[in-house]
Amino acid sequence: MALLNQQFYITLGLYAGASACYFIGYRKDNLLQVASVLTFIGFLSNFILWISRTVMSGRLPLTNGYEFVLSFSLITVLMYLIGEYKAKIKRAGGIVMLINTLLFLSIVLLMPGQINTVSPLMPALKSPWLTVHVITAIIAYSSFALAAGLALLQIRNYTPKFEVVIYKLVASGFAALSLSIVLGAIWAEQAWGSYWTWDPKETWALVTWIIYAVYLHLRQEGWRGENANTMVVAGFILVLFTFFGVNYLLSGLHSYALLL
Repeated sequence: MALLNQQFYITLGLYAGASACYFIGYRKDNLLQVASVLTFIGFLSNFILWISRTVMSGRLPLTNGYEFVLSFSLITVLMYLIGEYKAKIKRAGGIVMLINTLLFLSIVLLMPGQINTVSPLMPALKSPWLTVHVITAIIAYSSFALAAGLALLQIRNYTPKFEVVIYKLVASGFAALSLSIVLGAIWAEQAWGSYWTWDPKETWALVTWIIYAVYLHLRQEGWRGENANTMVVAGFILVLFTFFGVNYLLSGLHSYALLL
């Protein structure tokens, strides 16, 4: 168990170091290369944690807060590395890796006991719908995280190429979020007897969906620039509230993050 704690803090340190190198190294190519290497090593370390949790629990780590953040960070960094290689979005590296650093810090502050503890699943979570519902949500959240990182850069230094990348990321995330909501509704009907209960998580997921739907609609109408990018950032803030706010401020049927 001590090894898992060490691995966790190593991953946190790698992500923090990568973020710092990206921010400092915008005009120093050598430091940017170091940042990319730290990001890749951090991803591998995160993956080791993810595999270890899978082995410990005997299932994919998708249930409580620690497991969700572990998977969320893993997919976000993977998508960023692919984007850095294919779309040349290295300028967003500092912000994206800072997001992942803060996600890992949230584990330290809000759920430290979950790192080394695995508890039996609640009856409602013992469903094949769990995997597809949560994985599609994670893909959506990761897409929105990358889009927000690029959008923050766009607000300060507009680049037409990144505008297209942001749009594609939001569109992909929106499709994944839509699928996640539909799958969650099917699962809810089986678990609780109703497709929609206006639970806080459902409500805020719907609000987030509407924000991104408005952005995509306005984008089709030719909307560009600072206001559009501000909406993308605002959408991601809602994504974070949908997870952290609902689980730690608002109680409801979806408040599983506190579970060990």
